[in-house]
Amino acid sequence: MADYLLFATERYALPILQPLADALQDAGHNVHAWLVDGAAGSSLAAPVRMLGGAREAVDLRPRAVFSAANWVPPFVGGAKVQLFHGFNVQKRDDARGHFRLRGLFDLYCTQGPATTVPFQALSARAGHFKVVETGWPKLDPLFVSEDPRATGMRAAAGGRPMAMFASTFTERLSAAPHLYDAIAAEVAAGHRYWLLTLHPKCAPALVERYRALAGANAAFVETEELVSAERAADVLVADTTSVVSEFVVQRKPVVTFRNRVPKPYMIDFDDPSALPAMLEQAFAPSPALRSALDACAEDIHPWRDGRSSQRVIAATEALLAGRLGQLRRRPFTALYRGLQIRRELGYWGPTGH
Repeated sequence: MADYLLFATERYALPILQPLADALQDAGHNVHAWLVDGAAGSSLAAPVRMLGGAREAVDLRPRAVFSAANWVPPFVGGAKVQLFHGFNVQKRDDARGHFRLRGLFDLYCTQGPATTVPFQALSARAGHFKVVETGWPKLDPLFVSEDPRATGMRAAAGGRPMAMFASTFTERLSAAPHLYDAIAAEVAAGHRYWLLTLHPKCAPALVERYRALAGANAAFVETEELVSAERAADVLVADTTSVVSEFVVQRKPVVTFRNRVPKPYMIDFDDPSALPAMLEQAFAPSPALRSALDACAEDIHPWRDGRSSQRVIAATEALLAGRLGQLRRRPFTALYRGLQIRRELGYWGPTGH
């Protein structure tokens, strides 16, 4: 029986870590979580043990640390494993975004070929981390037995088609301010049942406007219920948020408002008044659209067995056993970043081993 540590900086990481926590516990291991910044005060389901700070994390001496953030505290012992906090939705160029290397991780557990191939190329050049395609733990619940929360959401719809709305917090890319009136009109009409959710970093006033639409024709969905909502809904309305990719993995249609990089599998539009027409297309997808959805899903996340968490564990054990080969020394920039992290977390004590 070994100790493993789960690390997160935002609430939206919790649905990524919970399936992995369940898999580790099923394998007989002790699971601990350290949640900081935007995730502080949250928790994972028992029997995950919540840690109170850096000293506890160091003293734990975990076998591995699984991070659903862009960084991980390098002073905590164990292998450092990157799980990603979302798909690559091209909000910014690769050098600043999804494929930016910070020198902090030993293993990248990638989601599908679209992520695996670029990271393998980076690994070949850098040499200080390994790459294994495992699929993404967050999506395990999409492909396992029935989800009671999703069932409850469908029951509330009373047999009506279900649309979901999700939006990024990035202000210049967010559809939420622009589509509010159009979505409010759709909710009032009641032809479809709506599941509404916004990124937890969105402006509180905007979140409250959407929350107020809940009633007989709509429900507001919290971050921790996001995967259940994705499973329940038939169609997604969104923008340049990674929820688009999560939804497409199910081969379900997505309507996007001013997506930064529109793709063939998206029904993209830029005039809020066109939302009803876009929904009609999405609820009756063409063969060409279905084919594009299939191609995208295979590229970004072909795993549909609900066992990505188990593959993450197996890849980590392979790394620790040396079966993935030797790692080069971390770059000097990692030392500098490590000092920044110590300052941010207020910890200047010893390093775990």
